[in-house]
Amino acid sequence: MSEPEKHLSRTLDPRSLRGLAHPLRIQLLRALRHHGPATASQLAERLGESSGATSYHLRQLAAHGFVEDDPTQGKGRERWWKAAHWGTVVDESLDRNADPEVRGALEVYLHEIATIHAQELNTWIGTRHDWEEVWAGSTDMSDFTLTLPPERLRELNAEIHELINSYHDSADPDAPGAARVRMHLHAFPQRES
Repeated sequence: MSEPEKHLSRTLDPRSLRGLAHPLRIQLLRALRHHGPATASQLAERLGESSGATSYHLRQLAAHGFVEDDPTQGKGRERWWKAAHWGTVVDESLDRNADPEVRGALEVYLHEIATIHAQELNTWIGTRHDWEEVWAGSTDMSDFTLTLPPERLRELNAEIHELINSYHDSADPDAPGAARVRMHLHAFPQRES
């Protein structure tokens, strides 16, 4: 994916959400975003699926604009796919959509993303000793409890996103010791118990 494309995010609307809200489609899109272009067979092997299933779901993702052909890869009949966008944003209006199909698709999507986040964190915890020692003091697994009204939480989230994007814009993947870093941000209200 070229540098300008990395900054593009796709905002989900009801139609695109329904096109993405399938566990395998979410995994396929994630694999293409994290590992770069691949064929349906390569993705099938990576995800432990059949190439028929990955081919079908890649075509569905393409129909909704999430993936596209990558003509710079492969030769002959081999079809290579790449992610069309670097990220996905959930439009807040989806939570208020009256269509039960949209609400169901949103539930599938959010639960899949939460599962992926938990898997990534658990993988880090299980493999952290395999990394050089310098990474131990650089990582973070903090939690905070604040008392804020919704508009202040929205402001806080926007500031955090802006800060993260500033690091993304100045990233140097060729810097000594550089590695891909995943950051998860979860901010939600909680009832007192």
